[in-house]
Amino acid sequence: MASVYRVPTAKVALPAARRRASGIILGMRLFKSLSPRAAGIIAALVTIVIWTSFIVIARATADPARGGALNPFDIALARLLGAGAVLLPLGWIMVRRDRARGTGASSMFGLSPLSLRVTATVGLFGGVMYAMLVYNGFVYAPAGHAAVLLPGSLPLWTAFLAALFLGMRITRPHAIGLALIVGGDLLVGGSSLLRAFDGGEVWKGDLLFMTAALCWSSYSVLARHFMLDAVRATVAITVFAFFVYVPAYVVLLLLEWVPGRFLDAPWGQVAFQMAFQGLGSVVVSGISFTKMIQHFGPVRSTMLTAVVPGLAALSAVLFLGEPLQWNLGLGLVLVTLGIVSGVRMAPVAAVKPVIVAPSIPRSNR
Repeated sequence: MASVYRVPTAKVALPAARRRASGIILGMRLFKSLSPRAAGIIAALVTIVIWTSFIVIARATADPARGGALNPFDIALARLLGAGAVLLPLGWIMVRRDRARGTGASSMFGLSPLSLRVTATVGLFGGVMYAMLVYNGFVYAPAGHAAVLLPGSLPLWTAFLAALFLGMRITRPHAIGLALIVGGDLLVGGSSLLRAFDGGEVWKGDLLFMTAALCWSSYSVLARHFMLDAVRATVAITVFAFFVYVPAYVVLLLLEWVPGRFLDAPWGQVAFQMAFQGLGSVVVSGISFTKMIQHFGPVRSTMLTAVVPGLAALSAVLFLGEPLQWNLGLGLVLVTLGIVSGVRMAPVAAVKPVIVAPSIPRSNR
């Protein structure tokens, strides 16, 4: 299996790399053939479906009480292996196409189509830190809490960061929506924090969820700041996280210095996590989320996920048997109202996507 994820160094690896990347290239062409509005709406719908499923599946896998074969760090490894199997070859192809045209920046052994500075910045927040924080959160807190705190914290952090670094003004409608979201977050997170005095540990998961949301919001604002192309940003995130996290964690597993079970887990579970967490949550969702940012902007993009809390909480009740307590239900209502009010009352500001690379001469296009 190790040879599958080795960096291609010979020309014979090119056909296999192209086959694995062909689906992503086809998706890129499909997005480009749509109007900006249609592409933005489709990207939002795809993101919502994957994010809702992500919350339920991650909790079902990481919760120790459910007897899953993988721990949170194992799931993060599966996420990066699954995504890397597609995006590393795709990055290799993109970099070589840029070099053939005499354009573009590259880094990380010629696998990231962005400069090292941009790759490391977005990869740290959107790749390594987000995965480690969010999967560990599901060890302590139920999916219902994640349904409120993950999408609920995103508009808060994004609005703050966008105002601080992008100079975006928080309008009165946004402020009203954010106030409702704060109330919902306090109802959910505050109650678990009070139970900490009785020995409860749910507050740890809530804190991890909110910190993970901060990391993802940081990535979304960085994507807007650097005007990143969706595919290039997702490739860069994966390449950085792959080279930083995978070798270090695999060595720790081989030395048995960490209690991971990745090497001994049933391959069916490993393959499923690689497919969903890697291909779905990283490749498809990563591209669709960045496309959404390009059309709607970072603040409205996070607010467009208004249906995620309700869908995820309902799914947790139906599929995981989690109770829907009064504070969770009321917090869910407040967060959803806050997100919806921010979307309906704020104007749309479409943004034309720009690739972080010198423009291609017209004669070479």
